[in-house]
Amino acid sequence: MPNTVVAAVSTLGAAQSRHFPLGISAAPKGQPDQGANVAVYAPAHRDVVLCFQPPGDSWRAILLPDKTDGVHHGFVEGLPVGTRYGFYTNLAASREELLLIDPEAVQLLLDPYGRYIDEITRADGSVGYLSVRMDSGFDWGTVTRPNTPWRETVFYEAHVRGQTMLHPEIPEEIRGSYAGMAHPVMIAHLLELGVTAVELLPVHFHLDEPHLQGTGMSNYWGYNTLGFFAPHAQYASAAAREAGPAAVQAELKGMVKLLHMAGIEVILDVVYNHTAEGGPGGPSLSWRGLAEEQYYRMRDGQYYDTTGCGNTLNFGNPQVMKMALDSLRYWVEEFHIDGFRFDLAVSLARNGKHEFDNQHPFLLAAAADSVLGTTKLISEPWDVGYGGWQTGNFPTGWADWNDTFRDTLRDIWLTDRATMFSGYHHNGLAKLGDALGGSSQLFAASGRSSMSSVNFVTAHDGFTLADLTAYNNKHNLDNQEENRDGNSNNRSWNHGVEGITNDEKILAQRARTSRNLMATMLLALGVPMLTAGDELGRSQGGNNNVYCQDNEIAWVDWSMDEEAKTMLAATRRLLKIRKDFLAAQPSGYPTRGGQSFIHWFGADGVPMSPEEWKNPHERVLTMLMGSPDGKVDGLVVFNTGITDEDVVLPANPRFGAESKDGEIVEPRSYMLRMTTAEATLADDGEPSFRLPRSIELVKPGERVRVDANTVQIYRNDLTSR
Repeated sequence: MPNTVVAAVSTLGAAQSRHFPLGISAAPKGQPDQGANVAVYAPAHRDVVLCFQPPGDSWRAILLPDKTDGVHHGFVEGLPVGTRYGFYTNLAASREELLLIDPEAVQLLLDPYGRYIDEITRADGSVGYLSVRMDSGFDWGTVTRPNTPWRETVFYEAHVRGQTMLHPEIPEEIRGSYAGMAHPVMIAHLLELGVTAVELLPVHFHLDEPHLQGTGMSNYWGYNTLGFFAPHAQYASAAAREAGPAAVQAELKGMVKLLHMAGIEVILDVVYNHTAEGGPGGPSLSWRGLAEEQYYRMRDGQYYDTTGCGNTLNFGNPQVMKMALDSLRYWVEEFHIDGFRFDLAVSLARNGKHEFDNQHPFLLAAAADSVLGTTKLISEPWDVGYGGWQTGNFPTGWADWNDTFRDTLRDIWLTDRATMFSGYHHNGLAKLGDALGGSSQLFAASGRSSMSSVNFVTAHDGFTLADLTAYNNKHNLDNQEENRDGNSNNRSWNHGVEGITNDEKILAQRARTSRNLMATMLLALGVPMLTAGDELGRSQGGNNNVYCQDNEIAWVDWSMDEEAKTMLAATRRLLKIRKDFLAAQPSGYPTRGGQSFIHWFGADGVPMSPEEWKNPHERVLTMLMGSPDGKVDGLVVFNTGITDEDVVLPANPRFGAESKDGEIVEPRSYMLRMTTAEATLADDGEPSFRLPRSIELVKPGERVRVDANTVQIYRNDLTSR
């Protein structure tokens, strides 16, 4: 047992401490510089002991002297930056017995507001965790947040570790780290690709689930949080971890700073719906030992779990809501984070009856907060509880992951085409038109526009883009759960062969379908999100649930074969076309009334009729989009069928009408800017989808051949050509 010094805090006179802010905060004026105010929420406990070990010193134990509104607090001297600490309490123990605790023999309760978590190995070989007092200093210089408008935003969902573990041009010692994510090679890739924000899978300190112990696997994704204010230290480089907590924190902030210098925002995927303490009987690491019935959602004295993870944090308790808001503000103010994607966000907005409430105080408080209201707030608008699907129902100030968009695009380009080859036709094009138009009906009831729709085809959870086109079924045996895990309804299509094949025709069609899915997502109204590696045709071998695969299965492959180069060229070209088109539109496009239009036409160049929208045999849709005040209109032809078609390019309704100056605007011809059919070779021999501007123009009313399974993109300029 270590030599623990039992100290006393004077309770004579007025209390020197305050019950706010929670956690460890700087000493009030007039108090010793290395002292601190300590406050922890534990309403059911009569007494709470603080155990702490200043750097290079022995352990000390202090009974926090004051309690206000369920918060135990005290002013503690000799608690400098770098001090390791934790709390201990036991309802059955006397005050004297509480102070006899051996801090190295038990798991102290972590500070829910702790800024760093130190992982230790005890003498018996067991692993323990301690909170660490941190300094927030960092030199940001003149670098500020990019504040990219929603309209220009393109998300890139990535994993800090998996993004760079296999990159040959990044120094080996920083691969898989915060420093690796901000290496010039990686920043150059993001900029050349054309994305504006990296959306990082959880970087809060997290644990592996108990069922992974002994399997050789770990929680790769990180959705099992142990510290909402603490960075995950294992994502720092070995040198930073060796240097200590301050260096780990500085490396993460340095990553954000370098990305911001390049104009790239940083979005964090955050998990406030549950904690790493698991279900009843799980470890008591922090919240459970301090205030179990307050922190966790209960019904009839039992855990009420809407997350599928064993517990659900109770956002009906003001202290839980405050903890989440304080955590979010901390990451914005101290780490300059630009926004958050909230895992299983419906669980954060369930009321006292456990029902979703889109006017829940947490949702409104986050959107109205003077700090958080300047960031991007994105919901994963579902959980596993009753009434858990709420896409389109979050309030203003929030954007939603749009799973309806995802499912529609997969149906159109994958499952519908698969059934056509079997002689069946099931769905018309109405859902495709709605998706391309920003799912306006889905979001209208909440008073939001298409800019609240985060459009995606893939995410970390599920098949990659390449695997959607190569597998009909999941292949998750590497997860050691007998292929029971992961979603079985993937809306995928293998194009005739399951998995790996050498058939060049099948490979060509798979690659084209991938390009079509990417093109449709990037050309739709709304805010697109790419999944890291999709721009390279990354495969996970059919595994659609790589949460436990911290290896080559889940890491981004940077070997850059011909298929990867071709997919990268297509994605870059699509993002360049998107950016150029938006630059030619007024600032109010597409959300301000009268600032945008979309016209729909069939293969005959005539506006789509209600019957054609519903007819499953109609497989060609032409979309003409732009603004009355824009300089360029865009025309996109989607041939989602299995036969080549001759398509009439429609007359643009803007032409042939009277202009603002009283003149008749003459029709302008269409210029083909890209086709997803196949790549050409650039002068350097690399695949390219860039077409020469000298390509022959197409007049309205003329026919063009559009191959099956192809997207063609045109521009229609206001000025004569």
